Amino acid sequence: MPYAENLERIGYHDLGGRAAFKLAIEESDGRFFLYAASFWDPGFFVVDVTDAEHPELVRFVPGPPHTWTLQVQAADGRLITGLERIPGGWGDNEGQPQAGFVIWDLTDPSDPRRLGSWEPGGSGTHRNFYDGGRYVHAAANLPGYVGRGYVAVDIDDPEHPQIAGQWWYPGQHEAAGEVFSPEAQHKRLSGSVPSPSPIGLHGGAYRAGNRLYCPWARGGLVTLDISDIAHPREVSTLSVYPPLGSANALHTAVPLPDRDLVVINDEALNERRAEPLNYAAIVDFSQEEDPMFLSMFPQPRVPAGAGRDFFLRGGRFGPHNQHQPQGHPALQPSGDLIYLTYFNAGLQVFDISDARSPRIVASYIPDDPTVRRGPQPTDLVVQVEDVLVDRRGNIFISEKNSGITVLRHT
Repeated sequence: MPYAENLERIGYHDLGGRAAFKLAIEESDGRFFLYAASFWDPGFFVVDVTDAEHPELVRFVPGPPHTWTLQVQAADGRLITGLERIPGGWGDNEGQPQAGFVIWDLTDPSDPRRLGSWEPGGSGTHRNFYDGGRYVHAAANLPGYVGRGYVAVDIDDPEHPQIAGQWWYPGQHEAAGEVFSPEAQHKRLSGSVPSPSPIGLHGGAYRAGNRLYCPWARGGLVTLDISDIAHPREVSTLSVYPPLGSANALHTAVPLPDRDLVVINDEALNERRAEPLNYAAIVDFSQEEDPMFLSMFPQPRVPAGAGRDFFLRGGRFGPHNQHQPQGHPALQPSGDLIYLTYFNAGLQVFDISDARSPRIVASYIPDDPTVRRGPQPTDLVVQVEDVLVDRRGNIFISEKNSGITVLRHT
């Protein structure tokens, strides 16, 4: 039986025996459509979740071969789907991938229509940010750069997207002769767990007004001023590594501008916790040029009678993705509740009404899968990946080897 505290499962869709990763939602004429990036096969699912208790698979849209299409963003009648090289151990990466992102029209949200693509070379884009309008805020690796940087891409003409502005961490522009500082080089190479891109924008670069909050992995939390989109300006950088976090020491940053706070977390990368302390935290941005840690989230509790603690269950244990509302009218806005996936600890919900003392108020840990749909994790245990909460209070979660689960608060 799954473990549930103050949450209940109300719906599920098996996705035809496939698994999903990143999630996005659009609402049109009173109907809700969930776009779920396929985990182990290129492409994405369109799921009608108007009746969240009985999701209906509308279609699967296949993606290009040998290409990771894990990332989806939906806003303003458009869908942005990522294209990137598949790392070793994550699927078919023998052929030539496409790299960048695809722009889709959602005039008919049940049947996305391809408008164009941005394919600049390099290894592609990871978690992009799109909240409507003219610009996609991309986490992109371009030729000549080490790792991913920030690229503002103008999609006003979706058939011919253009780079509108860029920012990268000093040392990333290798083709221009840049080298990392000794301090940055220490961040890149230290620790027992290597990373192919320890200093780079994981994304998304979360926009709030004319500010971008950028999780730059071991580079820390970089805040950019994009008042002039062509010339982004660094406002501040908050270091996190060392001592905190994995090789991806800053994975997500979600601002709460009305409270001068940013909620951040790293990503657990190694199974059985073979890495430094994973964490989630609240950062005080009342002085944006000098942000400071305000509090750390508590570790998830092992359910009574579970027997094994999360460290020993197999798979990854630690934070991954937060619910990111991005000002989307179909999504639940930011408030006192933070929804954060924790791999083998399922979904954890934190109350941050007292920002100095976050506390767990709800959680849901699905049963372990019984059928393997992809090559990871090594032990076939639950690995909850993404979470999205719609304005009706329905909570959608994805998992590495199962379909889409729908939850509600009890």
